[in-house]
Amino acid sequence: MTDIRRLGPDDPDMPAVHTLVTTAFAYMDGRVDPPSSIHRTGLAEMRAMAREGLLLAAGRPPLACVFCTATPGALYLGKLAVAEAARGRGLARALVQAAEAEARARGLGALELQTRVELTENHATFARLGFAEVARTAHPGYDRPTSLTMRKELR
Repeated sequence: MTDIRRLGPDDPDMPAVHTLVTTAFAYMDGRVDPPSSIHRTGLAEMRAMAREGLLLAAGRPPLACVFCTATPGALYLGKLAVAEAARGRGLARALVQAAEAEARARGLGALELQTRVELTENHATFARLGFAEVARTAHPGYDRPTSLTMRKELR
């Protein structure tokens, strides 16, 4: 079983989380338009995200993480990242399952996330985890969809 733990904003592993996410998201450079918001997300912003929501991490030091935020009716998953060397071990699935348990505990009936239109491999991964596309949205200034919203209903 994978050890999933909650990290607070002042956890000593927060710098490692920041490095994990920025490194894991680097492959998007040149693939997504507009560029990923990770370029505007420093350690201070990640600490704020952990303070305002919930940060789940797998491994010591963190090999995978996800930031969770309660929204009306759903728990939103953001910045889900798995270290390249740890992929294929079920860490993303374990984090999603932990988020499901958190959503249920909060009385929320679904998980939601967004992924970029260009990242078709992510669409397939999230579909395998039980998510289905429910909407397409455009970033400000774009006249075409740039993101997919995916939702997993919890029974």
